[in-house]
Amino acid sequence: MQQNPVKASSQVEELRRVMQRLFRRFGALSAESTPCGKPLPMAHAHALMLLRAHGELSQRALAAELCIDKSNVTRLCAKLADSGHVQQRANATDGRSRLVALTPRGAQLAAEVDAASRARFAALLNGLPKLRRSETILALQRLVDALDAPEAALPSARISA
Repeated sequence: MQQNPVKASSQVEELRRVMQRLFRRFGALSAESTPCGKPLPMAHAHALMLLRAHGELSQRALAAELCIDKSNVTRLCAKLADSGHVQQRANATDGRSRLVALTPRGAQLAAEVDAASRARFAALLNGLPKLRRSETILALQRLVDALDAPEAALPSARISA
């Protein structure tokens, strides 16, 4: 059964509108603070939380988890190292690779970011009716799965939203 092209087009526009509003309302567009109120860029916060969860990672693995390219992860790691939050070292088994790990200062900040993030998401979840929470999480997981699908991949030339 084929979907009506007019209905599909309006669903595309509705999804686009809702997602854009979600990103703006959540605070995802702020360059200087996280949606949970920490005064650091979101990429820094996400890198800290990934390193907290996984321990030492290669820059390549960190880039893959953050969905950013090699040059961006290199700059991000340099900024995190300059701020004293991570240390980098050459990978002993692969001379072309660099490993990134939290410093004690970075581990402390990562714990603070994690706690603030949990509080922010708990408040967000509490704003939903209890009977709708699981289906909301499932719907968001379906969006993530759709983004992971090969047909959802962005063309090589990035387009502004």
